[in-house]
Amino acid sequence: MDDFELSCKGLYRALTIREVRAPLAFQRFPNTPSQFLCKIEGEQWKPEDQVLPVFTPLPKPGEDPFCTKDFPPNLGYVAHAASADKHQPLNHPGPDLVTFIDDMNFLIALIAQGLTKTYTHRHLKFLMSKFNVHEMLNEMEEMKELKKNAHRDFYNSRKVDTHIHAAACMNQKHLLCFIKKSYHVDADRVVHVLKGKEVTMKELFASLNLDGQYFRYMYLKYVFEIQNTILYFVFEILCIFVFSKYIKYFVPVNLFIRVLIYLLTPSSLRFVSLQVTGFDSVDDESKHSGHMFSTKSPKPEEWDIMPFIMCCVFVVSRERGMNTFQFRPHCGEAGAVTHLLACFMTADNISHGLNLKKSPVLQCLYYLAQVPIAMSSLSNNSLFLEYNKNPLLDFHNKGLVISLSTDDPMQFHYTKEPLMEEYAIAAQVFKLSTCDMCEIARNSVLQSGLSAEEKIYFLGLFSNYLKDGPEGNGIRKTNMAQIRMAYRYETLCYELNLIREGVIAD
Repeated sequence: MDDFELSCKGLYRALTIREVRAPLAFQRFPNTPSQFLCKIEGEQWKPEDQVLPVFTPLPKPGEDPFCTKDFPPNLGYVAHAASADKHQPLNHPGPDLVTFIDDMNFLIALIAQGLTKTYTHRHLKFLMSKFNVHEMLNEMEEMKELKKNAHRDFYNSRKVDTHIHAAACMNQKHLLCFIKKSYHVDADRVVHVLKGKEVTMKELFASLNLDGQYFRYMYLKYVFEIQNTILYFVFEILCIFVFSKYIKYFVPVNLFIRVLIYLLTPSSLRFVSLQVTGFDSVDDESKHSGHMFSTKSPKPEEWDIMPFIMCCVFVVSRERGMNTFQFRPHCGEAGAVTHLLACFMTADNISHGLNLKKSPVLQCLYYLAQVPIAMSSLSNNSLFLEYNKNPLLDFHNKGLVISLSTDDPMQFHYTKEPLMEEYAIAAQVFKLSTCDMCEIARNSVLQSGLSAEEKIYFLGLFSNYLKDGPEGNGIRKTNMAQIRMAYRYETLCYELNLIREGVIAD
């Protein structure tokens, strides 16, 4: 077996590992890679066999968003904390722990294998060069195609902020205006008890300590601002719930059981079905990255601090008519490269992904499987990586599925529309064209937890947005050139076909 065949077989097995796990968690695996894997296995690909996440559409005008009368029957499930007397997890279908560890060990060996590293490195360079040639030949044609698209430009194309923390979702001006208004209106209101003594807001402000209920008022003001800016949506990491058709939530995994116990009540189920679409890992993945997962690792009930890879083993699926809970972790911002490996096996999409540039094999796998990545360049610029060294442009040019997100607008942004600020700075620094920007915006809608009805409305062509290539692009809504869509589709098919030829050659 020559080097080419050996590398292709390794990449093929890695793709099948993700393909097998995705439907078990009601997560997405793209049609095009799935079709090529079926060809390798000699099977017939059927569109009806594809499993997609289910997100509840918004209530129609006049409907009560908290009505539960149409819910499926109660299945009798109970959420137990780890300290419960009988902690019996539900018997969901899925690979057991031994299989997970075997697959993970194979992937660890694959990303360290010299032959595969050389193969993927060369092909990533090829993808970059190929896109540069595409731009030289077709940039003006793409521009002409977009100019023919009347009444649509980048600004009024729908876009989603795919990763934002609710605790820092407002900008600095929002916070300042809220503080000033609250001080003038409620200065003498008792808001805190310190050592048995009641403290007014005026006294509390002097000690620079705000009450939690005022965060709610400030957050409501932020929601009002979002609802007045109808051109983009946000996906927030939960710390407080407010119903809005422009906001969806995902829950930090360290709070998941606590939040689940609170929410699984008849009055709260409807809210969960409309607003909560997934859960995240810990914010700083580098804190818990030292443990190497194996069969000797402690069981969940024995954990004191949950290592990152252990978080990735347990993926929650859809039950009782609620939304699919996607796993959308912080990953690749800090910590070990093995975090990206674990998320390749288990996550629907990831946030940040900077460390992919350190592993050509993983970068190639994320491309071949079209795993979405939400990148926050301004946040990374302040915390981890200078803006001009950010791999966003490289990832985009090679064809990885990236979107732009704000992460923490209060810390890193200055305008009333932080997501537009993120796009504007990326366009200036990386010299992105209108077609580039619209492609990233389209990726953000596809990556999001919006319902199928909402995606159809924002992307057009009814259900064709699920198809790959130009057939799945509604240019009237997305403002993304069909020439670009055809290039992305043909290039992905070419790379997948190379792997197919390398596998069947043996």
